[in-house]
Amino acid sequence: MIRFCKTTLCLAVLSSFVATASHAADAPWVNAAVSAVNQEVIDLRHTIHQHPELGNLEFKTAALVAERLKASNIEVRTGVGKTGVVGVLKGGLPGPVVALRADMDALPVKEMTNLPFASQATSTRLGKSVPVMHACGHDTHTAMLLGAAKVLAEHRDQVRGTVVFLFQPAEEGAADVDEFQTDTLIGAQAMIRDGALDSPKVEAVFGVHVMAGYPTGHLFYKSGTVLNSSDSFRITVKGQQTHGSAPWSGVDPIVASQGIISGLQTLVSRRVDLTQGMGVISVGTINGGSAANIIPETVEMTGTIRTNNADIRDTILKKMPPLVNSIASAYETQANLLLVNNAPVTTNDPALTEAMIPALELAAPGKVERLPASLSPSEDFSYYARKVPGLFVFLGATPEGQDMSKAPNNHSPYFTADDATLATGVKAHVQFVLNYAGRGQRG
Repeated sequence: MIRFCKTTLCLAVLSSFVATASHAADAPWVNAAVSAVNQEVIDLRHTIHQHPELGNLEFKTAALVAERLKASNIEVRTGVGKTGVVGVLKGGLPGPVVALRADMDALPVKEMTNLPFASQATSTRLGKSVPVMHACGHDTHTAMLLGAAKVLAEHRDQVRGTVVFLFQPAEEGAADVDEFQTDTLIGAQAMIRDGALDSPKVEAVFGVHVMAGYPTGHLFYKSGTVLNSSDSFRITVKGQQTHGSAPWSGVDPIVASQGIISGLQTLVSRRVDLTQGMGVISVGTINGGSAANIIPETVEMTGTIRTNNADIRDTILKKMPPLVNSIASAYETQANLLLVNNAPVTTNDPALTEAMIPALELAAPGKVERLPASLSPSEDFSYYARKVPGLFVFLGATPEGQDMSKAPNNHSPYFTADDATLATGVKAHVQFVLNYAGRGQRG
């Protein structure tokens, strides 16, 4: 569902932004300032990439972030959302409060890139040793936002209002919390719980995400729905164990499970209004049994639900439990379904999006493109954008001379992000601040 500002004042301010969108706040010092910190940003990115940390374990990364922010005389709060860091920069001129967000966590992936700064790290995730890699570009996000923080701090006398820097843990999930542990908030939700948007009160939030398969230095945006929602499920099907040669003497949960998997697909094909958007239900794991000739007592399956429409999401989540239970009952088995809400649909505020197009053009002249459709991944940035108007954009990270279709995707062990794209990301953050505040002042 597309969200607009709830207050009359906010609507008026955003409307004035759109009305003045052709007059971008072009500060002549930005390009030189970004160039001056570019090598430092690249070096930071390499350091963070070489020493990745899993969600809720970003202790060294958080310490590095806090150290760099303090060096720029930015007020720092640590331990926000467990390992998150919040920086607050008060500009020299009166104006609004805006937030810039970067995620810090890495993934349990073994790096195969052969980069000179490739990760060799391992860590512990839910009691098991796993390799760790920045396979989604969060190292670049952290480095770019640190670069933007330094640029803005060095020119604070020309900054209107206050900038809140959100360095968030656990966007990919927490290494110390099972994904089906529903009583613990992580990532953006934990940051919001701990007041990341409240002290000072933020009125708009921005995020930049690098993407493989999109050309370096290009920025991509879309108004309204931009990323899918994400929900996880775990289904345990209980039958009665028996010998495989006499299935009639027990109750087969494996056969029941295949019926449930098939039935789940009808939620999308027969139960939701597909004229409103899309939905997909995928089962990723199925485990049961210990021998070829024994029908097991239980089968457990896990999967994901993705949609780009809030009503479609609600329909699936509402109709899934009775469907699963009814199919299980038809096979004389019992099913236990656990649903976990990971992230709602990520929605870019339409008025804010249109108002910030000039800022994007200043960050990447001639290299700004509107996405024709929303993208399939999900992001917990969506929680910030439910609290205040938000804009989440994508930064190409594959050199233009390469075949974009062959670039390893985000989350691949071969994923790489071009260092040459970092300066554009730094500029985007800086221009969001300058243009939002500049338009608010003129409005």
